[in-house]
Amino acid sequence: MASLSLDILEGEILVLVGPSGCGKSTTLRLINRMIEPTGGRIFLDEEDVTKANPDKLRRRIGYVIQQIGLFPHQTIAQNIATVPKMLKWDKKKIAERSDQLLSVVGLDPEVYRDRYPKELSGGQAQRVGVARALGADPEIMLMDEPFGAIDPITRDRLQNEFLRVQAEIRKTIVFVTHDIDEAIKMGDRIAILGEQSVIRQVDTPERILAFPVDEFVRDFIGEGSTLKGLHFETVREDVQLDPYPTMHLTDRPAEARARAQEAQTDWVLLLDGDEHPIRWVPVSELDSGNDVTAESGTEVLAKVSIGATLFEALEQMLISEAAVSPVVREDGSFYGVVRLTHLNKAIRRARLEAREHYEQLETT
Repeated sequence: MASLSLDILEGEILVLVGPSGCGKSTTLRLINRMIEPTGGRIFLDEEDVTKANPDKLRRRIGYVIQQIGLFPHQTIAQNIATVPKMLKWDKKKIAERSDQLLSVVGLDPEVYRDRYPKELSGGQAQRVGVARALGADPEIMLMDEPFGAIDPITRDRLQNEFLRVQAEIRKTIVFVTHDIDEAIKMGDRIAILGEQSVIRQVDTPERILAFPVDEFVRDFIGEGSTLKGLHFETVREDVQLDPYPTMHLTDRPAEARARAQEAQTDWVLLLDGDEHPIRWVPVSELDSGNDVTAESGTEVLAKVSIGATLFEALEQMLISEAAVSPVVREDGSFYGVVRLTHLNKAIRRARLEAREHYEQLETT
């Protein structure tokens, strides 16, 4: 492992990602002194931890690993209490902390505190592993592929649950994974490591996706980085969405047809009395001379709310009859539509901003 220089910001999730053997897990073990550095310094709140007592240091740092490592002969509450007991907390405080953490990770204390690890599913055990790492309210958490051995559905749920918990507790977290998609989802920043632990790029997921700095990063991110970047752009009220020809059941078909022709579309969006989009009506039906009914055209199955990501809008766009994604307000009323041109502009804007960011760094 070569020399590594990296700042980790308070309250952030920094994800270390890279190919096998690049030193991700070794970096975690250096931070908590499971491996002694051969040179250099590691600072925690301006304290050089290479000179600190290793046992006391580790009690300040929560550690979660893929294998979980719960003690099988201890109950769930006893597992969570491991570090607080070492710190000689009183029993009442330990019991309250165990129950609190079980609730935080989404497990009912009344149900789970007295169970043993063998009675848990893999996802439940991983939640307990996170709770145990939080036991003594550590300043820092180290997480070494914590969700790597879990099925995809449970993994996604655990990731979401952990991000919810992090939004409340704001721990400083160093998170190791080999999965770039997990890194993009979990990280406030991502450090992509190459051979010998050389940092190839460290930045926010948005900037890395918009502007990978070299061929190694581009190859590691893989195909589809442009689409992944749409996860970070949202449908906002301050962005002017395109209007779209609409009609109500009381409108004359000829008037709706005229609006569609003016907008150069083949469809009209039928709204109910509350302005909710309900049907896509093709212009061809408006030419028939028949009145439009609640059964005309096809049902609107795809729509997104203000605040949805542009990736969600793209997914809905692909299944929409009109190849656009209707956007609705909180009350379900029609707001506008997202078109492919919106996605294109968002992608180009993200690339431009990332490029300008790196150009500015080079000049400072």
